[in-house]
Amino acid sequence: MTLSCIIIDDEPNAVNLLEILVHQTTQWKVMAKCYNAFEAINFLNNNKVDFIFLDINMPRVSGIELAALLPNDMPIVFTTAYSEYAVESYTFHTIDYLLKPIIDERFLAFVQKIEVYFGNRAPIDIPYTLKEKEKLFVKSGRTLNHVLLDDILYFEGEGEYVRLVTATKQLLIYRRLKDIEEQLSLPFIRVHNSYIVNIQQIDVLKDNQVYIASKQIPLSEKFRDNFMNIVNQQTL
Repeated sequence: MTLSCIIIDDEPNAVNLLEILVHQTTQWKVMAKCYNAFEAINFLNNNKVDFIFLDINMPRVSGIELAALLPNDMPIVFTTAYSEYAVESYTFHTIDYLLKPIIDERFLAFVQKIEVYFGNRAPIDIPYTLKEKEKLFVKSGRTLNHVLLDDILYFEGEGEYVRLVTATKQLLIYRRLKDIEEQLSLPFIRVHNSYIVNIQQIDVLKDNQVYIASKQIPLSEKFRDNFMNIVNQQTL
């Protein structure tokens, strides 16, 4: 997808890194690099872009102050090293909030989120027919990863994202755990608000804890009865 954006940040190294991430992982066009709010306002008064990357902690006019001067419908991706601004940032038309240093995995998840936001493609995270197939492709960022169902150890929910874990890889998917659960059937079962496990991959069940490989996963009261009914059917 081709989108246009500008980067607004007073730190040249941060600007350069973000530009590299954009060029390496997307087809987006960086229309301008602005190092203060005045440069940004001047550019935006004469040019249109799909969204902006906006640093919060800038001298003279902060990112939050600049956001208040922009049109209400301007999509903003805030970039900052300070998590305490997250709540305030969402009083604007905020698509995402990227904490510095921005790691590759987080940026790839963001890329999928913004492309879904602009609605030019349907995400291919986990196919609707997943439960009918032994293998599938999972989209993580811009990469399609081939995964065998039997190899999946568990899914871990992380807010707007789900981490798919096998013995050899971890993939971050832009989906809620509830959406994943609705497309799964046995041997996958929910054991916690944050976890769906492959029951065939469980090594030990002890003291309301599920052990898969080196991972200790809590078995919550909410899901315990259903889980134990299934386990008991397979117990000698």
